[in-house]
Amino acid sequence: MRLQSGPVSVLHCLGRISSNRDMFLYRTYLSAFARPALAAALLAAGAPAVAGVTYQLGRPSAAPGETVQIQAVFFNDGDAVARWEPADQLVVQWRGADGAIIRSLATLADGGAPLSIPVNNFARVAWSTVVPYQASGLQALAIEGEPTMMALDVTGRETGTLASVPAEGPVIDPQTGEPVPVAAVTAAGAQPDVGPAPTDAAQAEHRAQPTAFDHFRSALSEYQPMYFAVGTRGRTTARFQISAKYRLFTPTGGRPATFGENFYLGYTQTSLWDLQGDSMPFVDTTFNPSVFWLSDKLWTSSGQNWRLGLNTGVEHMSNGKSGDESRSLNDAYVAPALHYRFDSGSTLTFSPKIKAYFDVEDENPDYSDYAGHVDWQLRWAQDNGAVVSALYRQGASSRRTTQLDFAWPLRRTWLNMNGYLHLQYFNGYGETLLGYNRRNESQFRVGLSIVP
Repeated sequence: MRLQSGPVSVLHCLGRISSNRDMFLYRTYLSAFARPALAAALLAAGAPAVAGVTYQLGRPSAAPGETVQIQAVFFNDGDAVARWEPADQLVVQWRGADGAIIRSLATLADGGAPLSIPVNNFARVAWSTVVPYQASGLQALAIEGEPTMMALDVTGRETGTLASVPAEGPVIDPQTGEPVPVAAVTAAGAQPDVGPAPTDAAQAEHRAQPTAFDHFRSALSEYQPMYFAVGTRGRTTARFQISAKYRLFTPTGGRPATFGENFYLGYTQTSLWDLQGDSMPFVDTTFNPSVFWLSDKLWTSSGQNWRLGLNTGVEHMSNGKSGDESRSLNDAYVAPALHYRFDSGSTLTFSPKIKAYFDVEDENPDYSDYAGHVDWQLRWAQDNGAVVSALYRQGASSRRTTQLDFAWPLRRTWLNMNGYLHLQYFNGYGETLLGYNRRNESQFRVGLSIVP
């Protein structure tokens, strides 16, 4: 049972035919058997699903005795939090071409608990059911109490005469019956004269071997915020940061990650650039590689509003310089993250980062007196909206550091472009690693962020 963020298309939220493969099976079924009662039932399935729930089968074909999944998505497109309590069991009707109807049970996969779905979010659950041994041929599946109908080919183990037969023939205009121009068909990513069977499409997806670059790309993701911002107090400077993390082991088969699959390599680089100098030199750059264990969801409340995560590891920080300007240190840290999901569609995160320093370089032995041992971090993020974050550090002898960041998606402005408008306020110590013991006056910067 999962709660997920993000919009779902209108077509996905309608209680219509669940996918293109089901559409193929429905049309074939109706044309082959022309059952008036079944046709009327299929037409009735065009009504919107009750309470924003849409259903689909996890596979197009199965043999009698095999287990199939009935998947459901609940989408909340209202203006307030929605509450959904999936049934522990569903009664499924199996309707065959010969008019026979079989009733069986489907059981919720992960146990039932009421879900609170915020606005513009959705939850996905699944029930498991066994194909009745009496069922054969193309079956129309209905869930009792729901205006939904699905199709399953029960003529064999992925060798059914309907689900495994390619669709030979041109793509036609349903109003005129004439073939659609070849250019329009190829533009849709289809072949003009033949379409793959549902089982072939599923097997082709399963057979596709990812390349080395695919593996790399799927394991690489954003880590810390990435931005470029300019300020003019004292002199014109730019502060920018790039950051990424690489997952060492990728979970397979859609299952939850094991403990060992939550290890990452991280890299963050932060620079201060003097834009006013003759040669526009870099004032300082902090290189920050790390290795850590990360899980965004160690625990979730029954209502899905509260969530606890954890990031713990070791990291190195240095500025790559030598002599008196060399700065370097290491730390081991623990950073729990408590998230609260508001019903209006935003998330508040409190994540203190607790650090223990070791192997601190002689040029900066008192680093902890200025940076402290805890990064107090608070972040509030709207769905497709504002992102506000705050960082506070408390060193010795009232040495305090405050950083505030605000980001707004540029797609929601007249520019309609990627990225975010980024505003940053900094006051205190450690704007650079070189100047960790130098107090900076209040500095406001404005720029662009890629990851807020």
